[in-house]
Amino acid sequence: MPWSITVGRFGGTAVKIHITFILFLAWIAGSAWAREGLSAALDSTVFILLLFLCVVLHEFGHILAARRYGIKAPVVTLLPIGGVASMQSLPKDPRQELVVALAGPAVNLVIGLALFLAWGSLRPGEFAEIDNPHLSLVGRLAAANLFLAVFNLIPAFPMDGGRVLHALLAMRVGGALATEIAAKIGQAFAIGLGFLGLFGNPLLLFIAIFVYMAAAGEAQMSASAQALRGLTVGEAMETRFTPISMDATLARAVDALIATAQQEFPVVDAFGKPVGLLTREDILTAVRKHGGDEPASGVMRVGVDSVRPAAPVESVFERLQDPKAPALYVTDAEGVIVGLLTRQALAEIVLIRSVRPDWRFGRRA
Repeated sequence: MPWSITVGRFGGTAVKIHITFILFLAWIAGSAWAREGLSAALDSTVFILLLFLCVVLHEFGHILAARRYGIKAPVVTLLPIGGVASMQSLPKDPRQELVVALAGPAVNLVIGLALFLAWGSLRPGEFAEIDNPHLSLVGRLAAANLFLAVFNLIPAFPMDGGRVLHALLAMRVGGALATEIAAKIGQAFAIGLGFLGLFGNPLLLFIAIFVYMAAAGEAQMSASAQALRGLTVGEAMETRFTPISMDATLARAVDALIATAQQEFPVVDAFGKPVGLLTREDILTAVRKHGGDEPASGVMRVGVDSVRPAAPVESVFERLQDPKAPALYVTDAEGVIVGLLTRQALAEIVLIRSVRPDWRFGRRA
């Protein structure tokens, strides 16, 4: 995620703080200082930092549970609205999804109960006034964790409760219908939350917009996966493409850009094997900085994955969601490029199948 700062790495997962979180922390401290002075500002800052440490532990609950099923999460990012664990994929088995979804709230529940036992009591005021610096820090932190455990179990995407609902529905009606139902419930919840926000609480409006967009995005992702089900890479790939030679200049890359409608250009060696990828934006940015005499290979993207034509599109769909990989090479047994699998091609297939779900695609030549 852009504008994020890495603060540590634990078990192969980088923990990052988004710049907006730092601004949020400064706003919290400044507001407390303006109201009640330095001690209140320090208390509020420490409380928010400890609370977001609990949020990180919540996300690692999901991550450790997902690792049991072979799913990795390379990054956790802290935002003002909470933490986001970027998992490579989600469990396909509803029972596994249920375990992963419940692991996060379970961490907050354990922390909350542990702090409650350590403190010895929990007064109602600590639930109602979590931001009150005059109440016990431990008590407020216990109350906040118990609140997070309950709030995250609301059955609406993107909360963990939405995942729990989806997993339970998937056991009965299948994944596609379960996603559609869970997404609609999430959107209905967001509308209700937004309505409450109209009565003087702009934060609720912000949360409502976020929840609605997340639920809509989840539904769209599910519809796309459903439309691509059963297709092979060979059926979905682009076979009419212009490769760029490894020793070509940026001027040659510009010529290829003008002569075709391509957005992505594979850079190949003398044997036709891909060594890098250039996008339209890469070419234009490089020409603006360097002119046309620089070698195109100097600005190409490396590390792009290769897939085989017989592979199911479903198995590689997640890899195309990476912003650094707008396309995948399709290669034969010798490693020679025979096609490109692009987001644009998949979007066109999804569009066609939304109109004609039974449409079959032949290998494009």
